[in-house]
Amino acid sequence: MMEELRSAVEGHMDLMADLVQNLTAEFRSGLSPAYENLIGFFHAIDWKEPWLMCLLGFHVALLLVTIFTRRNINFQMVLFLLALAGIYSAETLNRLLGQNWKSFASQNYFDKHGLFLSTLWSGPLLIISMAILVNSLFSLCHLIVKWKRTELRHRARLSHKKEH
Repeated sequence: MMEELRSAVEGHMDLMADLVQNLTAEFRSGLSPAYENLIGFFHAIDWKEPWLMCLLGFHVALLLVTIFTRRNINFQMVLFLLALAGIYSAETLNRLLGQNWKSFASQNYFDKHGLFLSTLWSGPLLIISMAILVNSLFSLCHLIVKWKRTELRHRARLSHKKEH
C-alpha cells in the first residue's frame, strides 16, 4: 500500500516537474516576440513630431501635478476623475484623430483598434490614476490611524476623569 502511494506521488511529482518546465520554456519563448513587437512599435513612431512632444509633456506635467498635490485629496479626486474621463473618451478621440491626422501628424497612427492611443494616451493616464488611487488609500489609512489615536486619547481622558 505504501509503495503504491509513493509510486503515485513520485509519478505526480514527475508530471508536475515536466509541466512546470514546459510552461517556463513557453513563457521564455513567448516574451521574445512581444518584446520585438514593442521595440518595433516604438521605432515606428516619429518622436520628434511636435504634437507627440506636447502629449509627452502633458503626461509629465500631469504626473508632476499629481505628485506635488498628493496632500490635497479633493484636488487629487478631481484629477482622478479627469484622468478616468480621458481614458473613457479614448475611443472617440482615436476616431476623431484618425479622421484628421493629416492636419497635425506626418503619418496616421490611429488604427481602428486604438493601439497607439491606448499606449500613449490611456496608458499614462491609467498609471497616474493608479498612483492617485494608491495615494488616496495611504491617506485613508493615515486618517483612520489618526482618528483611532484621537478616540483612544478621548477614552483615556474620560476614564481618568471618572477615577478622580
